[in-house]
Amino acid sequence: MTEIKNRQYILESRPTGPATENNLVLKTSTLASPKQGEVLLRTIYLSLDPYMRGRMSDAESYADPVEVGDVMVGATVCQVEQSEHPDYKVGEWVLAYTGWQEYAISNTEGLMKLGESPDTPSYALGILGMPGFTAYMGLLDIGEPKAGETVVVAAATGPVGATVGQIAKLKGCKVVGIAGGSQKCKHAIENLGFDACIDHKADNFEEQLKDACDQGIDVYYENVGGHVLDAVLPLLNTKARIPLCGLVSQYNATELPPGPDRLSMLMGLILRKRIKVQGFIIFDDYSDRYGEFAQDMQQWLNDGKIKYKEHLETDFENTLNAFNAMLNGENFGKTVVQVQQPI
Repeated sequence: MTEIKNRQYILESRPTGPATENNLVLKTSTLASPKQGEVLLRTIYLSLDPYMRGRMSDAESYADPVEVGDVMVGATVCQVEQSEHPDYKVGEWVLAYTGWQEYAISNTEGLMKLGESPDTPSYALGILGMPGFTAYMGLLDIGEPKAGETVVVAAATGPVGATVGQIAKLKGCKVVGIAGGSQKCKHAIENLGFDACIDHKADNFEEQLKDACDQGIDVYYENVGGHVLDAVLPLLNTKARIPLCGLVSQYNATELPPGPDRLSMLMGLILRKRIKVQGFIIFDDYSDRYGEFAQDMQQWLNDGKIKYKEHLETDFENTLNAFNAMLNGENFGKTVVQVQQPI
């Protein structure tokens, strides 16, 4: 049997703060050829997403942590390099969950076929995958935006935030984005069609946000937390809705932020203004509605109503740096690593 050299990132220890090369180590192992009923998958694209930082920790969460000594998890777009399964052909593209590695053996369970020559296969990791689905369901099902309302979204040029804002515009809302840096804010307004975008690094960030939201905030799509949430809270209208899909500013934190305990203030605000705050885990809560999302999103893309930007990293050895840069907001669009060239 032919052995295949396989480079993979192994979780050697759990990070404290940002993950380092001592925590995630790039190692080379060998894979045997696939057995009957199996396929050998060649990883072409790897998705990097904020949730992965939580999976490196053993703190209680909605999903089990990655075990020390295991390959780091992650969604991938792969091609079938060898097939011992009658339903899969060599060269066929699939969406998988094979993690941070160049190859994987699969019994085909959980694979989603993408066809033999998809136009943009990496989109299955972004606008047509988990981030796009998260934006769609969080905004429409929990946020329930109505025409004329003001929708605010943080990380406005990221894969979730950019999609939230564009869908909100399609629903007739005023959309205010929050992003890090003038270039990202310019992109949100000029390319994504936001009504305004505020740089959260600006000295007068809170003032600018208040001016942009002169009628208050009806929907705040929360995926950042920290000082952005602090600026949003006083502007929330009565019966505002907050879909909560992440708190990326907190993922590398090793302790609670300094300052007074503000929990009572937050709970009092939620009570007085009857604000709905709902966290959700997209495939746990909405897996049965993926078809609805895929149909709408593909139509919007075909019609040019939704625009999408990828941040492509082409060096597999730089995956960890790209991951940490994403958590720090240094990416511009959906972060994807091209692990290998297609067959």
